[in-house]
Amino acid sequence: MGAAENAPGAGLGFGIDIGGTGIKGAPVELSTGNFARERIRRSTPEPSTPQNVVAVVEELLTAFGWTGAFGCTVPGIVQHGVVHSAANIDPSWIGFDLEATLRERTGQPVAVVNDADAAGLAEVHYGAARDTSGTVLLTTLGTGIGSALVHHGVLVPNTELGHLYLTSGTVAERHAANSVREEEDLSWAEWAARLQAYFEHLEFLFSPDLLVIGGGVSKKANMFVPHLDLHTPVRPAELRNNAGVIGAATLGAALPG
Repeated sequence: MGAAENAPGAGLGFGIDIGGTGIKGAPVELSTGNFARERIRRSTPEPSTPQNVVAVVEELLTAFGWTGAFGCTVPGIVQHGVVHSAANIDPSWIGFDLEATLRERTGQPVAVVNDADAAGLAEVHYGAARDTSGTVLLTTLGTGIGSALVHHGVLVPNTELGHLYLTSGTVAERHAANSVREEEDLSWAEWAARLQAYFEHLEFLFSPDLLVIGGGVSKKANMFVPHLDLHTPVRPAELRNNAGVIGAATLGAALPG
C-alpha cells in the first residue's frame, strides 16, 4: 500500500475491532479520528468461531445502518484478507478468508488488518505519533507483545516483533510482556530493565524515529518509562482501546468503491 492509500481523507469511515473478549464498532470522522457516534461493544461469542464472530460484525453494521466500505481488525496475522494465526480466538480462524466472507455477506468492500497494525496506523494519523515523520514503531504490552511498523505513513504489516529472540535466547514476549510482570511480581524498575533489553534490540534492527507504547499498561507509563535509557523518544499511546476501530476505519475508507 502506498502512502496515499493509507492517508485518511474527508468524511466518515467505519471500523470494527475484533478482540478475544469484545467486538467494538463505530463510525469515525476521518478528519479528526473521533467517533462520529458512540461506539457499540458486544461480547465475543463462545465459541469464537469465524461464523459466530461474523454474525456479530453484521449486527454492528446493521445497528449503525452502515452500508459502505469498512475496516475490520482481527487478533492474528492477516495476508490478503486470510487469517493465518489465532491469538485469543478460536483456532478454526487459521486459514479463514475473512475479507472474502465479509465482502460476500455485506456486499461492501472491506479491509481486514491485524489489530496491532490498526492501532499503530491510528496512532500515526491521530494519536501519539501524529507529528512524527519517518519510522514509527508501536508495541502493545499486554498478555503478549504486539507490534506495528509504520514508515512515512505506510504500514508494514504483520511484523510480530513480540516473537523476536533476545540475545539471552528468550522470546521477547515471554520475557517482557506485561503479563510476565504481573505473574513474576516484578517491580516497575525490574520490568523496565527487561523492556530496556527488548527495546535496545528493536532500536538496533529498525532505527525508529519514535517508539509508541500501547496496551492497557500505557496508562501507567510514568511508572516505567523514566527507567528506560534509549536513543529513541518514547511516548505512551493516546488512543488506547479506540485505536483498533479508528485504524480499521482509516484503512476501510481508503478502499476503492
